[in-house]
Amino acid sequence: MSEAATRPSADPGALLASLDPLLRGWLPRQRWFAGKGRPVAGFDLVAATELLPPGAEQGLLHLLVRVRQSLPGAAPAAGHELPPDCYQLLLGIRTELPPRLAPALIGHVTGGPLAGRTVYEALHDPRLAALLLERLRLPGRLGVLRFLRAPGNGSAPGSPGSPGSPAAGNAHGIDIPPGLVPRALGAEQSNSSLVYGDRFILKLFRRVVPGVNPDLELPLALAAQGCRRVPPPAAWMTADGADEPLVLGVLQPYVAGATDGWELALQVLAKGADFSAEARALGRATAEVHAALAAALPTVTLGRAQVELLARGMAERLDAAAQAVPALRPYAPALRTAYDALADLGGDLGEGDTGLMAQRVHGDLHLGQCLRAPSGAWSLIDFEGEPARPLAERRLPQPAARDVAGMLRSFDYAARVYRPWSPEWADTCRAAYCSGYADVSGRDPRTSPVLLRAHETDKAVYEAVYEARHRPDWLPVPLAALDRLTAGSTREGAADPGTDASL
Repeated sequence: MSEAATRPSADPGALLASLDPLLRGWLPRQRWFAGKGRPVAGFDLVAATELLPPGAEQGLLHLLVRVRQSLPGAAPAAGHELPPDCYQLLLGIRTELPPRLAPALIGHVTGGPLAGRTVYEALHDPRLAALLLERLRLPGRLGVLRFLRAPGNGSAPGSPGSPGSPAAGNAHGIDIPPGLVPRALGAEQSNSSLVYGDRFILKLFRRVVPGVNPDLELPLALAAQGCRRVPPPAAWMTADGADEPLVLGVLQPYVAGATDGWELALQVLAKGADFSAEARALGRATAEVHAALAAALPTVTLGRAQVELLARGMAERLDAAAQAVPALRPYAPALRTAYDALADLGGDLGEGDTGLMAQRVHGDLHLGQCLRAPSGAWSLIDFEGEPARPLAERRLPQPAARDVAGMLRSFDYAARVYRPWSPEWADTCRAAYCSGYADVSGRDPRTSPVLLRAHETDKAVYEAVYEARHRPDWLPVPLAALDRLTAGSTREGAADPGTDASL
């Protein structure tokens, strides 16, 4: 990506040098910073664009910064640094920070072009947050940044680097009125979001990589299919890249008054009530989205070599997880049988088709990625996939069983929040979800036991690593699932591979 400065007269090196000591202390404290626990070795400025030139009162500076980090325990030196990550920062600039913005403080600049100014997280400043929406309302370019709108009138979808999603309303698709009051959401782990007047939500990606972000690509494709289960993109912003643009943010309609599936499930559990009707409705919604994605984007039939590669990847993740989490090691031999059974699927068919289909999927589906509107309708959101995985991997066609397994695991998580643990609630929800999926797709996920068990096992292994690193008190949740999955390995692993239907 080419370098860009705030103004032709500004010195990018001096700007970054003046911000360096502030960012070293502030970045590691942010929930969305992916490099926690690794020392910051330095920064490289990719681009700096003034969305609002810093005048007498305030300014808004958009930065793309590569963060170099050392290996834990290693001194900063060549060969001891990890590949740098690129982050999107939005910095407010003021001479004096009002008390209401004190929690957003980053620090005071003592040198460089911003000497004497205070910098802070701009998303907490309503005036600066409103400026972002205005930029998105009016398509155009500013430095390396591009602000794009989805056209209406039923035009065919284009690439996320250019406008191109059908949406009713006007020449720019969904109408975005001016003057919507912004508010920042604070519960996210890897991104930041702003809600505007309970009409729209702007999701800003913090750690950005070149290429098409699935959280824009897939909702655009679903909008083209007329799928109402996913809010369609209304506008988005990108930055120029050397080869491919970076997707920086997506604006979508906000489902006002909605409750996410995780919170709703906990509310139902707290009352000791049944959740099976909602679980079945969620299964139907998932199947509708899968059908629309399969119609909009290419699908593939996996051959024997591809299934073996899929199983090998799961086995490699298990090996790495067992090294990182000692509590996993006793389970590893039995867990590997799930992947061996997957690799054996279609073995009798030689190098031909196994009958397993792969398509674009959500990639990180769980109760928290589902919204129930006051009308009772369910929507699926956040199609980014697991942010820690490479973008190219997240965009690969995969068996739909991956999403199903993620949701089945989520029911188990919800049920274990309350004590005493009763597996009946989770089992009932899991069965209802699969039945709802079958209502729409005509294929019950439970008729593919080998495929489903392998993906559930892979998901539970991932959960064990996550919990060990971030929430050790929750580690027993995935370990209990692994205990269940290994206890059933003899029955499920011995299933006739030829009867394992695709999802």
